[in-house]
Amino acid sequence: MPTFYTLVVEYKYLNSINSPKDLKSLSVDELPTLCDELRDFIIQELSHNPGHLGSSLGTIELTVALHYVFDTPYDKLVWDVGHQAYAHKIITGRRERFHTNRQFKGLAPFPTPAESEYDAFIAGHASNSISAALGIEVAGELLQTASLKDRCAGRSGDSDIPAVPERNDKRLPYVVAIIGDGAMTGGLAFEGLNNTSMDKNNLLIVLNDNNMAIDPIHGGFTQYLVNLTTSSCYNRVRWNLYQLAVKMHLINERKTDSLRRFSNNLKSILTKQPSNIFQGLDLRYFGPANGHDVQGLVRILNEIKNHRGPKVLHIITTKGKGYAPAEQNQTVWHAPGEFNVETGARSKDNGQKTDSSNDCPPLWQEVFGETLLELAKEDPRVVGVTPAMPSGCSMTIMQNEIPERVFDVGIAEGHAVTFSAGLAKEGVIPYCNIYSSFLQRAYDNIIHDVALPKLHVVLCIDRAGIVGNDGATHHGLLDLAYLRPVPNMTIAAPMVAEDLRQMMRLAKDFDGPIAIRYPRGRVPSLVESLKLKVERSLEVEKLKVGKGRCLHKEGKVAVISLGAIGCVVEEAISTINFKLLNETATLNSKLSTLNFIAHWNMLWLKPIDTEILDYVGTHFERVVTVEDGEISGGLGSAVLEYFADKGYTPHVTRLGIKDSFVEHGSTKELYHMLHLDKEGICESLLQELEM
Repeated sequence: MPTFYTLVVEYKYLNSINSPKDLKSLSVDELPTLCDELRDFIIQELSHNPGHLGSSLGTIELTVALHYVFDTPYDKLVWDVGHQAYAHKIITGRRERFHTNRQFKGLAPFPTPAESEYDAFIAGHASNSISAALGIEVAGELLQTASLKDRCAGRSGDSDIPAVPERNDKRLPYVVAIIGDGAMTGGLAFEGLNNTSMDKNNLLIVLNDNNMAIDPIHGGFTQYLVNLTTSSCYNRVRWNLYQLAVKMHLINERKTDSLRRFSNNLKSILTKQPSNIFQGLDLRYFGPANGHDVQGLVRILNEIKNHRGPKVLHIITTKGKGYAPAEQNQTVWHAPGEFNVETGARSKDNGQKTDSSNDCPPLWQEVFGETLLELAKEDPRVVGVTPAMPSGCSMTIMQNEIPERVFDVGIAEGHAVTFSAGLAKEGVIPYCNIYSSFLQRAYDNIIHDVALPKLHVVLCIDRAGIVGNDGATHHGLLDLAYLRPVPNMTIAAPMVAEDLRQMMRLAKDFDGPIAIRYPRGRVPSLVESLKLKVERSLEVEKLKVGKGRCLHKEGKVAVISLGAIGCVVEEAISTINFKLLNETATLNSKLSTLNFIAHWNMLWLKPIDTEILDYVGTHFERVVTVEDGEISGGLGSAVLEYFADKGYTPHVTRLGIKDSFVEHGSTKELYHMLHLDKEGICESLLQELEM
């Protein structure tokens, strides 16, 4: 196998960089070497501790330049799509802990102010940087004005108004929004741009354009334009001419917008390029510039940072820069899992350590992708819609064979849902696949555009439940609670792979919106007894909307579960039954081999199987509900509400996530911490048995 990369044996600068202050001790000529060392460090670390490789390799020069020019953390860097920010973490004092990145109790997967003062705002989801940065920038102006007025009134010692941080130069912080890696396709980014163009502010927006150019590079003249429009001489002359025109009453503040439009139009004529969206919004536009020229970026940032008013610096970068395999296949190397640095060989299963035998269960997403293709071949009305996740949700399986019926709409979840609603309105059957945590961004679209008109949209909710190392911003723990109150919405949760296949088939001919949620990872491997029982139930009776599955009907305690976590419940019940049969003497004397645990998996949260609930409510004194989501508003809440309405009075214990954001770590570590693995559920059920 050929060698793609040669490791750096010894770092000349990186090991002495523990903060941006250390970075500033280097000369501009030394920065390219530091960038090479950062790139090598990230590649080596991520080869054995998987993370988001390609995006961070593409922003190394930009990150170094930003921290070199600006005085962070006083100046604020607001990152968009936090997986661009690994170099930022390393420069800001987290190099020695970077080996814990995304690990349980280690560094957070994305920038968060809770971890470092250098992280100005949380950056787990895309497209929020411009809005957040504008708020931070405007807040600085407001607080300075309020503080000055307060001091003038002689109330500086008693006022509750927070004081502006003291600085020798008495300036407000610079605020920079760094957006890219597809985030400009999100509607929130354009809302932020629109507001930025209207409000008085000095925000700098850096657009990291990695091969999704707004304006293509046209060679030397474009670079000349960058040099011209960022030079201090040019802008000094431009400003002096503007001031002279104001004094001569040739223009006033109301005419400034017209002058800026004229300037932008003249620039478009000279470059033979159409005016881009930034110029159309009257934002000062610089670029495009080479995002991998750290010395050039330092010069440009130094020149434009003091320009008054909102401005955009457009840079061109390559995702995966400096590592050939990542440059050549940017989708795969976005998050490649473990890999051999020198050869570029990736470990099997994309870093998910699983049994590599032929009996290894499929990924849930693969079951979705294969079933979608089957349905699409059977019915020409079936289409797939996804917001920038065709490979992640395995819609590529259909895309490879029927590309004209797969729609990747970019990072635009709200649009994906409403676009699907438009398709459904005209008789098309859209299977809209969105990760659970990202679907939160489309809540109003679900309510207003899908549920209210009762349109036949199939929402396939991938990554429901605990997702692992990406942490709180990516766990899919809220979908049950936020979808259940929506009128006309049907909610399903498969327990096994065949459930998902049948639910997707049921959904094709369904009347109205339906959501099918399933977790990240592999379909559970079923113990033989459960496998036979599930297969037998599927053979005898196909799934029906609103009907659950009885797994054990008799017992002292009844368990009601929903979806794939029911398989973990079954493992726990098997363990407890073994104890009852073989270790009865160690348990409460009231227990016997007949006091095992009853179990129903509901499969549908809405409509919920009231026949099961009626039986459980009238035959059991103790009931346990188990779900992989927030218990407030989910399955447990639905069961309690029904029991209250019917006057049933069993004691109900709810197992799930208890009103908290869950940290990052492996799914195994997190489910254990939450007491939702086999051991934790066993412990809870044994306590119920002993009551």
